[in-house]
Amino acid sequence: MIEVQDLTKKYGEIDAVKGLTFKVEPGRIWGLLGPNGAGKTTTMRILTGYQPATSGQARVAGHDVFNEPEAVKR
Repeated sequence: MIEVQDLTKKYGEIDAVKGLTFKVEPGRIWGLLGPNGAGKTTTMRILTGYQPATSGQARVAGHDVFNEPEAVKR
């Protein structure tokens, strides 16, 4: 399961991701769609623990992305 709540990533004054909230239940397939610069890659980097978020919460398979990045990567 993937749970994201109020995820935000800022680069200076620019909001790459702003207030993103969604939940993907086990067994479901989702896609991130949007134009260039919409924050898709930034969101995936945050969810995989390779980039920190400015604020918000994210959990993957029950693991907190920010406090347990190695468990998320496994």
